[in-house]
Amino acid sequence: MKPEKAKDLIELTQDELVVKLQKFREELHKLRFDSKSGRVEKPDQIGITKKNIARILTVLREKTNAN
Repeated sequence: MKPEKAKDLIELTQDELVVKLQKFREELHKLRFDSKSGRVEKPDQIGITKKNIARILTVLREKTNAN
């Protein structure tokens, strides 16, 4: 998984952003679970996923404040 670009996220609708947010939260949950059990292959994915969640929340907040 790669980091999302903010300019790509801005182009998405609010519904699409909510779906992406849900997907990333599920992925973070899975990564944390695997981390605790010692099965995570790339530990840096946790940080990347958290940053993606933060980017999506920021874009969603900007869109709601603009309306």
